Amino acid sequence: MRIALFQPDIPQNTGNIIRLATCFNVPVDIIKPMGFFLFDKKFKRSAMDYLNSADITEYSDWNEYKDWYKKEGFRLILLTTKASKKYYDINYEKKDILLFGRETEGVPNKIHDIADERIVIPIDKNLRSLNVSSAAAISLSEALRQLKN
Repeated sequence: MRIALFQPDIPQNTGNIIRLATCFNVPVDIIKPMGFFLFDKKFKRSAMDYLNSADITEYSDWNEYKDWYKKEGFRLILLTTKASKKYYDINYEKKDILLFGRETEGVPNKIHDIADERIVIPIDKNLRSLNVSSAAAISLSEALRQLKN
């Protein structure tokens, strides 16, 4: 199980997700470009001292990441507000990647089209979306529950 962040642009969210993932021994993949630097004060403040224990891999762009995960045999699960399948209605596998898009734009259609699964966290229909770090916590929790981790 891995978490991937596609071109994150809010340092506090990225820091929170890295902290979450570190607490559960889940690697985090960061797909560049990013909207901030990894030494940004806001990022460091939210990630705290968990950065010392975090398993973070950076990729220069989507193509590099796509080549890597396909070669390694991972399944790409995109969390998106544009899905109909709910996050608790799939069977998670150990070689899954939970992919989260940019906070401001999500992911491009080309990534939507190649994702193995597209899932949504159902919320009130009158509201737009959850914060990405909250979505990561909810979906990772369900995945780990199913995998008994």
